[in-house]
Parts: sequence; structure tokens; C-alpha cells
Amino acid sequence: MKQPENYIQQGQENKLCLLNKSLYRLKQYPSPLYKQFDSFMIKTRYNRCEYDGCVYFKQNDDPTYLMLYVDDVTIAARNKVHVQKLKAQLKKEVDMKDLGEAKKILDMRITRNRGSGKLWLSQENYVLKVLERFNMTEARPVTTSLASHFKLSSK
Repeated sequence: MKQPENYIQQGQENKLCLLNKSLYRLKQYPSPLYKQFDSFMIKTRYNRCEYDGCVYFKQNDDPTYLMLYVDDVTIAARNKVHVQKLKAQLKKEVDMKDLGEAKKILDMRITRNRGSGKLWLSQENYVLKVLERFNMTEARPVTTSLASHFKLSSK
């Protein structure tokens, strides 16, 4: 590691600098990486979501979605072949490590039942952290009924 230009002091050229902020906290860090990633996704014919610039999708007979969060990428598709194909393309373009099937994202636990084709997201850990933060871990749960005009469906 070298001292940055314009910060070198006479007689202390061999000393190292203490990094007070990680690169992930710097506002300018993600910009070049995001631009490279964005141009790659557009080049491979993925569309950027108009509501969230970090969500990409390819709409065809079997849609594929890619969500980018800082330096984590989550890919969702019904067909594993589409996921593997996108991963292979990404590995050629960027240095990445495949962590396998997602079990957690943004502190939500992911549970799957492939046989029934269902997926559940749980925020239990987040709720427990909030309760702990506000000293409410001993609070009793209360049933809150859903308004009668809400209709839930799995489809």
C-alpha cells in the first residue's frame, strides 16, 4: 500500500495510512462498478426496471430476474438453466463467487418447497431485533384480523 499523492509528509514516506472508511461506504465506489454491470446487463438484452435501477429482467416465456444490492447479486427464475446461463455470462464479465442457492436476503429468510412450487419469505429475525431494540421481547402477541375486503391468493 502506498500513501496517496498530496498526503506524503517529509520523513514519513514509508509509513502507512490508517483507513477510516471502508470502500463500501464511499459514495463514489459503486459508480464505476455499477456502470460496467449496467452496460453488461443491457448488452445481454436484460431490461432495467424503471422503478428500481438495480433490478433487471428478461421477459420471455420464462422470465428471469436479477437483483443487485451493493456487491450481492440475486437471480430468480423458474428454470435453473436460465440461472446457470446468466451466472456463466456474469463470471466472464466480473470477478464473482457463486454462493449457491439463496437462504437469506436483506435479513429475510427464504424457505422453498420445490415439490409444491412455493416460496416463503420470513422477517422473523428482523421483528425480533426490533422488539429487542425497544425492550419489547416480553410483549404478548395479539391476533390482528385481516380486513374482510382483502382477498389473499397463492396465484
